[in-house]
Amino acid sequence: MHELDQAPGPPVTAAPSTTSPSQTAPPAGGGSRFGSLGSLGPVGLVLAGGISVQFGGALAVTLMPRAGALGVVALRLLAAAVVLLLVCRPRLRGHSRTDWGTVIVFGVTMGAMNGLFYEAVARIPLGPAVTLEVLGPLALSVLASRRAINALWAGLALAGVFLLGGGGFTNLDPTGVAFALGAGAMWAAYIVFSARTGRRFPQADGLALAMAVAALLFLPIGIAEAGARLLDPTTVALGSAVALLSSVLPYTLELLALRRLPASTFAILMSLEPAIAATAGFLILGQSLTTTEAAAITLVIAASIGAVRTQVGRNKVPPLPADGQ
Repeated sequence: MHELDQAPGPPVTAAPSTTSPSQTAPPAGGGSRFGSLGSLGPVGLVLAGGISVQFGGALAVTLMPRAGALGVVALRLLAAAVVLLLVCRPRLRGHSRTDWGTVIVFGVTMGAMNGLFYEAVARIPLGPAVTLEVLGPLALSVLASRRAINALWAGLALAGVFLLGGGGFTNLDPTGVAFALGAGAMWAAYIVFSARTGRRFPQADGLALAMAVAALLFLPIGIAEAGARLLDPTTVALGSAVALLSSVLPYTLELLALRRLPASTFAILMSLEPAIAATAGFLILGQSLTTTEAAAITLVIAASIGAVRTQVGRNKVPPLPADGQ
């Protein structure tokens, strides 16, 4: 989650997408280290990244009884930061105060997005959580576009949310709903600061540094919640697997895909993530959807795709970052 995945941003005209973790691509570049993955083809890379981040989110839910939601976030961010720092080896010198300010805000936003999303999936099923989370990027796209047609997409999304909540969220934990909506707001902010970081740092250096900031931010919080449980070998192994599935692998796949795939096509494919999340929740967690919930997720996906296509017509669709789940 994702994320939120993950992600993986462009200016505020960004189109919506759903991720974990979960969108403007994370600061671009660095894909040459993973060139062999390109044999999947660009569409295959995007779909593989979406599947990876959502199944990583499902695995994280199974880990929560061992370490708590915030403990899982701390493990995921720490493991992802270590891997990205080792792979990217970002340069620390030669950056301005504004550069560091941008990457720090990006890291704080990433940490908040992950923390809120994982608190959400600790309380409500994965599919509805991702559906609510994607409202953040969707709202960003609709508000930035200022076109009348986007009232239709906003209406579809609101109808989906109304159905998902059973007319008042009586079927979902209200606290979980609030956390998911908060994660969506952070995802929208993530899109903006991902773009700014990408413009200021080469390759994936900014992403690696921001992930380190997020890990440092959440490590004390995770220790406070989970304590010595974070040192359990099984917990560490599962947390590392979540980091690879929800952060490192999807970010890498999307970076490669965006070199060969139009951003508009990428955004539409990423808009399918609520459906992927619902599938992961069913297969791994046994979280089935009612007919009404499935219809709600379909409406939000349709609204996301519609908003993306509207932006395509104006030639303003930037790449979107992965869900930070």
